Amino acid sequence: MRDAFDKFEAAGIKLYALSYDDQETLAEFAEKQGVQYTLLSDTDSRVIKQYGLLNEQLSKKDAFLYGIPYPGVYVCDENGTVVSKFFHDSYKKRESPEMLIDAALGRITIDETAPRAESSDDGIRITAALHGGNGSLRQGIVRQLVTTFELPEGLHIYGEPVPQGLTATEIKIEGPAGLVTLPMEAPSTAPLRLKTLDIDLNVWRGTVRFATPLYPVGALVSECRPIDEREVELSVHVTFQACTDETCLLPQTRIMTLRVELEEVDVPNLPIHTGHGQREGNYDSTPAMKRLVWRKVRKNPLRLLQFIWNRKRMERRSKR
Repeated sequence: MRDAFDKFEAAGIKLYALSYDDQETLAEFAEKQGVQYTLLSDTDSRVIKQYGLLNEQLSKKDAFLYGIPYPGVYVCDENGTVVSKFFHDSYKKRESPEMLIDAALGRITIDETAPRAESSDDGIRITAALHGGNGSLRQGIVRQLVTTFELPEGLHIYGEPVPQGLTATEIKIEGPAGLVTLPMEAPSTAPLRLKTLDIDLNVWRGTVRFATPLYPVGALVSECRPIDEREVELSVHVTFQACTDETCLLPQTRIMTLRVELEEVDVPNLPIHTGHGQREGNYDSTPAMKRLVWRKVRKNPLRLLQFIWNRKRMERRSKR
Protein backbone atom coordinates (compact mmCIF):
# COMPACT_ATOMS: atom_id res chain seq x y z
CA MET A 1 0.00 0.00 0.00
CA ARG A 2 2.82 2.36 0.89
CA ASP A 3 4.74 1.67 -2.32
CA ALA A 4 1.60 2.19 -4.43
CA PHE A 5 0.35 5.28 -2.59
CA ASP A 6 0.98 7.59 -5.57
CA LYS A 7 -1.23 5.34 -7.74
CA PHE A 8 -4.12 5.67 -5.26
CA GLU A 9 -3.72 9.45 -5.24
CA ALA A 10 -3.60 9.64 -9.04
CA ALA A 11 -6.85 7.64 -9.21
CA GLY A 12 -8.53 9.94 -6.65
CA ILE A 13 -8.87 7.14 -4.07
CA LYS A 14 -8.55 7.79 -0.33
CA LEU A 15 -6.81 5.07 1.65
CA TYR A 16 -7.32 4.21 5.33
CA ALA A 17 -5.98 1.37 7.50
CA LEU A 18 -7.68 0.30 10.72
CA SER A 19 -6.12 -1.74 13.54
CA TYR A 20 -6.47 -2.14 17.29
CA ASP A 21 -2.99 -0.71 17.94
CA ASP A 22 -2.76 2.51 19.94
CA GLN A 23 -2.18 5.90 18.34
CA GLU A 24 1.42 6.15 19.53
CA THR A 25 2.25 2.82 17.87
CA LEU A 26 0.63 3.84 14.60
CA ALA A 27 2.39 7.21 14.60
CA GLU A 28 5.78 5.57 15.18
CA PHE A 29 5.12 2.95 12.51
CA ALA A 30 4.01 5.54 9.94
CA GLU A 31 7.09 7.68 10.55
CA LYS A 32 9.59 4.80 10.39
CA GLN A 33 8.01 3.06 7.39
CA GLY A 34 7.15 6.18 5.39
CA VAL A 35 3.38 5.54 5.44
CA GLN A 36 1.54 8.56 4.01
CA TYR A 37 -2.06 7.38 4.25
CA THR A 38 -4.28 7.57 7.34
CA LEU A 39 -3.90 4.95 10.09
CA LEU A 40 -6.90 4.61 12.41
CA SER A 41 -6.66 3.34 15.99
CA ASP A 42 -9.49 1.17 17.34
CA THR A 43 -8.07 0.00 20.69
CA ASP A 44 -11.40 -1.34 21.97
CA SER A 45 -12.24 -3.00 18.60
CA ARG A 46 -15.52 -1.08 18.51
CA VAL A 47 -15.46 -0.34 14.78
CA ILE A 48 -13.93 -3.74 14.07
CA LYS A 49 -16.97 -5.36 15.71
CA GLN A 50 -19.41 -3.02 13.92
CA TYR A 51 -18.01 -4.16 10.57
CA GLY A 52 -18.20 -7.82 11.62
CA LEU A 53 -14.42 -8.23 11.32
CA LEU A 54 -13.56 -9.42 14.83
CA ASN A 55 -11.39 -12.55 14.65
CA GLU A 56 -13.63 -14.95 16.54
CA GLN A 57 -11.09 -17.76 16.32
CA LEU A 58 -9.39 -15.94 19.18
CA SER A 59 -11.18 -15.79 22.54
CA LYS A 60 -10.64 -13.52 25.54
CA LYS A 61 -8.40 -16.25 26.93
CA ASP A 62 -5.90 -15.31 24.21
CA ALA A 63 -5.40 -12.03 26.07
CA PHE A 64 -3.13 -9.81 23.93
CA LEU A 65 -4.38 -11.15 20.61
CA TYR A 66 -8.08 -10.84 21.38
CA GLY A 67 -9.62 -7.92 19.51
CA ILE A 68 -7.70 -8.14 16.23
CA PRO A 69 -9.68 -8.09 12.97
CA TYR A 70 -9.63 -10.53 10.12
CA PRO A 71 -7.27 -8.97 7.54
CA GLY A 72 -9.02 -7.63 4.49
CA VAL A 73 -10.11 -4.65 2.42
CA TYR A 74 -13.42 -2.92 1.73
CA VAL A 75 -13.69 -0.74 -1.39
CA CYS A 76 -16.41 1.94 -1.03
CA ASP A 77 -17.81 4.58 -3.34
CA GLU A 78 -18.29 8.26 -2.47
CA ASN A 79 -21.53 7.44 -0.61
CA GLY A 80 -19.90 4.84 1.61
CA THR A 81 -21.50 1.91 -0.22
CA VAL A 82 -19.27 -1.17 -0.41
CA VAL A 83 -18.67 -1.95 -4.10
CA SER A 84 -16.10 -4.71 -3.58
CA LYS A 85 -14.33 -6.57 -0.79
CA PHE A 86 -11.22 -8.73 -0.47
CA PHE A 87 -10.79 -11.17 2.43
CA HIS A 88 -8.73 -14.36 2.79
CA ASP A 89 -8.24 -17.11 5.35
CA SER A 90 -4.65 -16.02 6.07
CA TYR A 91 -2.95 -12.70 6.72
CA LYS A 92 -0.14 -13.92 4.46
CA LYS A 93 -2.34 -13.58 1.38
CA ARG A 94 -3.28 -10.09 0.13
CA GLU A 95 -4.42 -8.46 -3.10
CA SER A 96 -2.08 -6.19 -5.00
CA PRO A 97 -2.90 -2.50 -4.58
CA GLU A 98 -3.51 -2.32 -8.32
CA MET A 99 -6.38 -4.84 -7.98
CA LEU A 100 -8.00 -2.62 -5.33
CA ILE A 101 -7.67 0.41 -7.61
CA ASP A 102 -9.23 -1.55 -10.49
CA ALA A 103 -12.14 -2.53 -8.22
CA ALA A 104 -12.73 1.12 -7.32
CA LEU A 105 -12.51 2.35 -10.92
CA GLY A 106 -14.46 -0.58 -12.38
CA ARG A 107 -11.83 -1.41 -15.01
CA ILE A 108 -8.41 -3.01 -15.37
CA THR A 109 -5.63 -0.48 -15.93
CA ILE A 110 -2.37 -2.20 -16.87
CA ASP A 111 0.92 -0.35 -16.39
CA GLU A 112 2.76 0.13 -19.68
CA THR A 113 5.96 -1.15 -18.05
CA ALA A 114 4.40 -4.49 -17.00
CA PRO A 115 6.16 -7.65 -18.28
CA ARG A 116 4.26 -8.85 -21.34
CA ALA A 117 4.26 -11.14 -24.36
CA GLU A 118 2.32 -10.72 -27.61
CA SER A 119 1.03 -12.91 -30.42
CA SER A 120 -0.59 -11.76 -33.68
CA ASP A 121 -2.12 -13.98 -36.35
CA ASP A 122 -5.27 -13.93 -38.51
CA GLY A 123 -5.65 -10.26 -37.52
CA ILE A 124 -6.20 -11.31 -33.88
CA ARG A 125 -3.76 -9.79 -31.41
CA ILE A 126 -3.37 -11.41 -27.98
CA THR A 127 -1.32 -9.88 -25.16
CA ALA A 128 -0.42 -11.47 -21.81
CA ALA A 129 0.81 -9.09 -19.06
CA LEU A 130 1.57 -9.48 -15.35
CA HIS A 131 -0.53 -6.85 -13.59
CA GLY A 132 0.47 -5.40 -10.21
CA GLY A 133 3.57 -4.81 -8.14
CA ASN A 134 5.54 -3.30 -11.03
CA GLY A 135 5.55 -6.74 -12.64
CA SER A 136 7.16 -8.68 -9.78
CA LEU A 137 6.06 -11.66 -7.67
CA ARG A 138 6.18 -11.63 -3.86
CA GLN A 139 5.07 -14.27 -1.38
CA GLY A 140 1.35 -14.14 -0.64
CA ILE A 141 0.67 -11.03 -2.76
CA VAL A 142 -1.95 -11.76 -5.41
CA ARG A 143 -1.13 -10.46 -8.89
CA GLN A 144 -3.10 -10.94 -12.11
CA LEU A 145 -2.01 -12.40 -15.41
CA VAL A 146 -4.19 -10.34 -17.77
CA THR A 147 -4.78 -11.81 -21.23
CA THR A 148 -6.18 -9.30 -23.73
CA PHE A 149 -7.86 -10.21 -27.04
CA GLU A 150 -8.15 -7.57 -29.75
CA LEU A 151 -10.70 -9.00 -32.18
CA PRO A 152 -11.36 -7.45 -35.60
CA GLU A 153 -14.88 -6.26 -36.28
CA GLY A 154 -17.17 -9.14 -37.17
CA LEU A 155 -15.27 -11.79 -35.19
CA HIS A 156 -16.20 -13.27 -31.82
CA ILE A 157 -14.86 -15.93 -29.44
CA TYR A 158 -16.87 -18.31 -27.27
CA GLY A 159 -17.49 -18.71 -23.58
CA GLU A 160 -18.82 -21.84 -21.89
CA PRO A 161 -21.00 -23.73 -22.62
CA VAL A 162 -20.51 -24.52 -26.29
CA PRO A 163 -22.03 -27.31 -28.40
CA GLN A 164 -19.92 -30.13 -29.78
CA GLY A 165 -17.77 -28.93 -32.65
CA LEU A 166 -17.02 -25.47 -31.20
CA THR A 167 -14.18 -24.54 -28.82
CA ALA A 168 -14.62 -22.33 -25.75
CA THR A 169 -11.93 -19.87 -24.72
CA GLU A 170 -9.49 -21.28 -22.15
CA ILE A 171 -6.34 -19.86 -20.57
CA LYS A 172 -3.81 -21.96 -18.67
CA ILE A 173 -0.68 -20.71 -16.94
CA GLU A 174 2.35 -22.89 -16.31
CA GLY A 175 5.15 -21.81 -14.00
CA PRO A 176 7.65 -23.01 -11.41
CA ALA A 177 6.76 -25.07 -8.33
CA GLY A 178 5.22 -22.84 -5.67
CA LEU A 179 3.18 -20.71 -8.07
CA VAL A 180 -0.55 -20.91 -7.28
CA THR A 181 -3.15 -19.92 -9.89
CA LEU A 182 -6.79 -19.16 -9.08
CA PRO A 183 -9.84 -19.48 -11.38
CA MET A 184 -9.90 -17.12 -14.35
CA GLU A 185 -12.09 -14.02 -14.09
CA ALA A 186 -13.89 -13.11 -17.31
CA PRO A 187 -16.15 -10.21 -18.34
CA SER A 188 -19.81 -10.83 -19.08
CA THR A 189 -20.58 -12.47 -22.41
CA ALA A 190 -23.12 -11.30 -24.97
CA PRO A 191 -25.82 -13.65 -26.28
CA LEU A 192 -25.65 -14.86 -29.89
CA ARG A 193 -28.55 -16.65 -31.53
CA LEU A 194 -27.69 -19.02 -34.41
CA LYS A 195 -31.01 -19.50 -36.16
CA THR A 196 -29.67 -22.08 -38.61
CA LEU A 197 -28.67 -24.39 -35.74
CA ASP A 198 -31.41 -23.22 -33.36
CA ILE A 199 -28.93 -22.62 -30.50
CA ASP A 200 -27.95 -19.76 -28.19
CA LEU A 201 -24.26 -19.07 -27.59
CA ASN A 202 -22.20 -16.88 -25.23
CA VAL A 203 -19.62 -14.73 -27.02
CA TRP A 204 -17.14 -11.91 -26.59
CA ARG A 205 -16.39 -9.27 -29.25
CA GLY A 206 -13.96 -6.38 -29.65
CA THR A 207 -11.33 -5.92 -26.93
CA VAL A 208 -11.73 -8.51 -24.16
CA ARG A 209 -9.61 -8.93 -21.02
CA PHE A 210 -9.36 -12.09 -18.92
CA ALA A 211 -7.66 -11.94 -15.51
CA THR A 212 -6.09 -14.99 -13.84
CA PRO A 213 -5.08 -14.30 -10.20
CA LEU A 214 -1.82 -15.92 -9.11
CA TYR A 215 0.63 -15.75 -6.24
CA PRO A 216 3.79 -17.56 -5.02
CA VAL A 217 3.95 -19.54 -1.77
CA GLY A 218 6.96 -20.46 0.36
CA ALA A 219 8.30 -23.08 -2.04
CA LEU A 220 9.07 -20.26 -4.50
CA VAL A 221 9.47 -17.12 -2.38
CA SER A 222 9.78 -17.43 1.40
CA GLU A 223 10.41 -15.06 4.31
CA CYS A 224 12.62 -17.79 5.85
CA ARG A 225 15.39 -18.02 3.23
CA PRO A 226 17.02 -15.98 0.46
CA ILE A 227 15.49 -16.03 -3.01
CA ASP A 228 16.90 -18.89 -5.11
CA GLU A 229 16.36 -17.20 -8.50
CA ARG A 230 15.82 -13.56 -9.38
CA GLU A 231 13.57 -14.37 -12.36
CA VAL A 232 11.13 -17.11 -13.32
CA GLU A 233 9.39 -18.00 -16.58
CA LEU A 234 5.63 -18.09 -17.05
CA SER A 235 4.08 -19.92 -19.99
CA VAL A 236 0.59 -18.80 -21.03
CA HIS A 237 -1.47 -21.25 -23.13
CA VAL A 238 -4.46 -19.58 -24.83
CA THR A 239 -6.98 -21.84 -26.59
CA PHE A 240 -9.86 -20.30 -28.55
CA GLN A 241 -11.90 -20.36 -31.74
CA ALA A 242 -12.77 -17.18 -33.63
CA CYS A 243 -15.90 -17.04 -35.79
CA THR A 244 -18.13 -14.71 -37.72
CA ASP A 245 -21.91 -15.12 -37.56
CA GLU A 246 -21.67 -17.49 -40.57
CA THR A 247 -18.24 -19.18 -40.60
CA CYS A 248 -15.52 -20.21 -38.15
CA LEU A 249 -11.75 -20.31 -38.21
CA LEU A 250 -10.05 -23.45 -36.99
CA PRO A 251 -9.52 -23.75 -33.20
CA GLN A 252 -6.03 -22.76 -32.15
CA THR A 253 -3.73 -22.63 -29.12
CA ARG A 254 -1.15 -19.89 -28.79
CA ILE A 255 1.69 -20.16 -26.30
CA MET A 256 3.33 -17.01 -24.96
CA THR A 257 6.27 -16.82 -22.58
CA LEU A 258 7.26 -14.01 -20.26
CA ARG A 259 9.89 -13.64 -17.56
CA VAL A 260 9.06 -11.95 -14.27
CA GLU A 261 11.15 -10.90 -11.28
CA LEU A 262 10.92 -12.37 -7.79
CA GLU A 263 11.03 -9.81 -5.00
CA GLU A 264 11.94 -10.04 -1.32
CA VAL A 265 9.21 -10.17 1.29
CA ASP A 266 8.83 -7.35 3.83
CA VAL A 267 9.49 -8.79 7.30
CA PRO A 268 9.24 -7.14 10.74
CA ASN A 269 12.40 -6.05 12.53
CA LEU A 270 12.20 -8.81 15.13
CA PRO A 271 14.91 -11.42 15.82
CA ILE A 272 12.68 -14.32 14.75
CA HIS A 273 12.25 -12.78 11.27
CA THR A 274 15.58 -11.10 10.53
CA GLY A 275 18.76 -12.53 9.04
CA HIS A 276 17.12 -14.51 6.21
CA GLY A 277 17.99 -12.22 3.32
CA GLN A 278 14.60 -10.52 3.13
CA ARG A 279 13.67 -6.83 3.18
CA GLU A 280 13.72 -5.97 6.89
CA GLY A 281 11.64 -3.18 8.37
CA ASN A 282 13.27 -0.46 10.45
CA TYR A 283 10.51 -0.28 13.06
CA ASP A 284 11.23 -1.86 16.46
CA SER A 285 7.88 -3.07 17.78
CA THR A 286 9.13 -3.94 21.29
CA PRO A 287 7.90 -0.67 22.92
CA ALA A 288 4.54 -1.07 21.20
CA MET A 289 4.25 -4.64 22.52
CA LYS A 290 5.00 -3.44 26.04
CA ARG A 291 2.25 -0.80 25.79
CA LEU A 292 -0.17 -3.42 24.47
CA VAL A 293 0.56 -5.75 27.39
CA TRP A 294 0.13 -2.93 29.90
CA ARG A 295 -3.11 -1.83 28.25
CA LYS A 296 -4.54 -5.34 28.47
CA VAL A 297 -3.34 -5.97 32.03
CA ARG A 298 -4.71 -2.65 33.26
CA LYS A 299 -8.10 -3.41 31.74
CA ASN A 300 -8.31 -6.96 33.14
CA PRO A 301 -5.46 -8.00 35.50
CA LEU A 302 -6.72 -11.58 35.83
CA ARG A 303 -6.58 -12.16 32.09
CA LEU A 304 -2.79 -12.04 32.08
CA LEU A 305 -2.65 -14.81 34.67
CA GLN A 306 -5.21 -16.78 32.68
CA PHE A 307 -3.14 -16.31 29.51
CA ILE A 308 0.04 -17.55 31.23
CA TRP A 309 -1.80 -20.52 32.72
CA ASN A 310 -3.24 -21.51 29.33
CA ARG A 311 0.20 -21.26 27.69
CA LYS A 312 1.77 -23.48 30.34
CA ARG A 313 -1.06 -25.99 30.01
CA MET A 314 -0.62 -26.11 26.22
CA GLU A 315 3.11 -26.62 26.60
CA ARG A 316 2.57 -29.55 28.97
CA ARG A 317 0.06 -31.10 26.57
CA SER A 318 2.40 -30.71 23.60
CA LYS A 319 5.22 -32.43 25.53
CA ARG A 320 2.94 -35.33 26.40
